[in-house]
Amino acid sequence: QVQLVESGGGLVQAGGSLRLSCVASGTIFSGDGMGWFRQPPGKQRELVAFTIGGGEANYSDSVKGRFTISRDAPRNTIYLQMSSLKPEDTAVYFCNARVRRHTDTDYWGQGTQVTVSS
Repeated sequence: QVQLVESGGGLVQAGGSLRLSCVASGTIFSGDGMGWFRQPPGKQRELVAFTIGGGEANYSDSVKGRFTISRDAPRNTIYLQMSSLKPEDTAVYFCNARVRRHTDTDYWGQGTQVTVSS
C-alpha cells in the first residue's frame, strides 16, 4: 500500500513563492509516475506536473516557466517549487503516485491548500 503526505501549502501574495513537498511510503519504483494535481474552488481537478524516474518532467501550459517538479528517488519524495504565483493558482494541491504493475493504480495525498492573494 502507498501513502502520500503533502506539506508546504499556505497563504502567499501574488508574485511570491512556495515549495510543496510530498513524502511517499510503500513500494514505488523509479519507473512509476509521481506528480501534482490541483483543484481550484468550484472546478475539477487538473494536472499540474508529473515526472517519471529518469529526469523527464511534464507541465501544464499554465505553469510552464513558473513551476518546477523534482524527485528525490532514494526517499520517494517529490517537490513542487512554485514561483511568480498568481491568484489563479489558488487551489488544493494533491500529490499523486501512479504505480505501474499488472495494472496502473493511482494513489492520492490528502491535499494542501495554496492561497494566493492579490
